[in-house]
Amino acid sequence: MKAVVIHEAGGPDVLKLESRPIPKPKAGWILIKVKAFGLNRSELFTRQGHSPSVTFPRILGIEAVGVVEAAPGGEFQPGNRVATAMGGMGRAFDGGYAEYTLVPATQVQKLDTELDWPTLGALPEMIQTAWGSLHTALRIAPGQTILIRGGTTSVGLAAAVLANKHGLKIIATTRKPEREAMLRENAAADVVIDGGTIADEILRRVPGGVDRVLELVGTATLIDSMQCAAKQGVVCMTGMVGNRWEFEKFSPMGAIPTAVNLTTYAGGPEDFLSTPLQEFIDEIEQGRAKAPIGRVFSIDEIVEAHRTMEENLAGGKIVVTI
Repeated sequence: MKAVVIHEAGGPDVLKLESRPIPKPKAGWILIKVKAFGLNRSELFTRQGHSPSVTFPRILGIEAVGVVEAAPGGEFQPGNRVATAMGGMGRAFDGGYAEYTLVPATQVQKLDTELDWPTLGALPEMIQTAWGSLHTALRIAPGQTILIRGGTTSVGLAAAVLANKHGLKIIATTRKPEREAMLRENAAADVVIDGGTIADEILRRVPGGVDRVLELVGTATLIDSMQCAAKQGVVCMTGMVGNRWEFEKFSPMGAIPTAVNLTTYAGGPEDFLSTPLQEFIDEIEQGRAKAPIGRVFSIDEIVEAHRTMEENLAGGKIVVTI
């Protein structure tokens, strides 16, 4: 089978197309013929050498969609359309950047749909992350105002659709003024151009602060985002598109305003299985939602796809098809 293999950390060029044996099916695991997979920042960080628990060589990829090739335990039937994500994919064992992937049955969802593969490939990790951030970490409720910091990321775009459907008012940010129209078309009631510090502007527009903040840029803007929250508000750091993992200096008493709650979200396989992925697929099929796809590449273009992700050029989810 064709697979993308990384042997050492580095830039996009370290991703090598190679021929690898098709994994052998085994009880409790599902062999999936991969049709498409989305790209994720965690794969970029692993490729750059920021995941010390991952050993090379490795086939990356924490998600995939495709067709069941074999299920020795009988959990699925050959030919079933399925999605898989998390649970060690592309980290503890080889992941979705290949024509076939072998994953535990406990992290696979059956899909009832005829949607095209690029659309399906955009959804598993993106919807799981957006849904979990909103409902598990932020505990959103109708009538609240939510600030999505990093609104043009794939998770930010998906979160806006989900939050709007749940009855929240969305304020989204972007660093690029030309993307304001895209955000407004994607359920944002208000858009803030993000120059790095937006708390004063948010408090001007929403006196007292917003109820919820979904932080997708990361530590580069997290302290400023906390200043945007109202008392009893919740700030969830989920993303790190700013490529900074840690604070150089962090004083909790100075950084976290009184009565503002700070949390994080990083879902596992149990979170993926509890994500109503089929419901979102149904919404797309019925024309009530749209998958925020930025760019679609073939597996032969994996280096260009990773470079596009690293340079934040996609304006939505990057999908790779096989």
